Amino acid sequence: VQLQASGGGLVQAGGSLRLSCTASERTFSRYAAGWFRQAPRKEREFVAAISWSGVSTYFADSVKGRFTISRDNAKKTVSLQMNSLKPEDTAVYYCAAVPNVGTKLGTTPAMYDYWGQGTQVTVSS
Repeated sequence: VQLQASGGGLVQAGGSLRLSCTASERTFSRYAAGWFRQAPRKEREFVAAISWSGVSTYFADSVKGRFTISRDNAKKTVSLQMNSLKPEDTAVYYCAAVPNVGTKLGTTPAMYDYWGQGTQVTVSS
């Protein structure tokens, strides 16, 4: 499975960005997906996850209420809408996927099998 992330950029604090992740896999609808981020000199951290159906979602406390995750299985895409951005949201954002038709969502990098190349998000103060 190949994942292609896009949508990053430079935005002022309080602004919004929408990240997209497009999968090559025909059966992507049977995969759970997630977004992680990694800031310089920090470990990769969980941001949000969504189940194969889109019914279940889960967010890190740091982004809850500001970020939303959604998916369009027909288009094989997962999106991360980021609102009220803060300078501490600055990082490289990665999308990830794992075959999973259950409802339990992974919150650690080790729980995902496939990764996109990352897209830079920079929030200026």
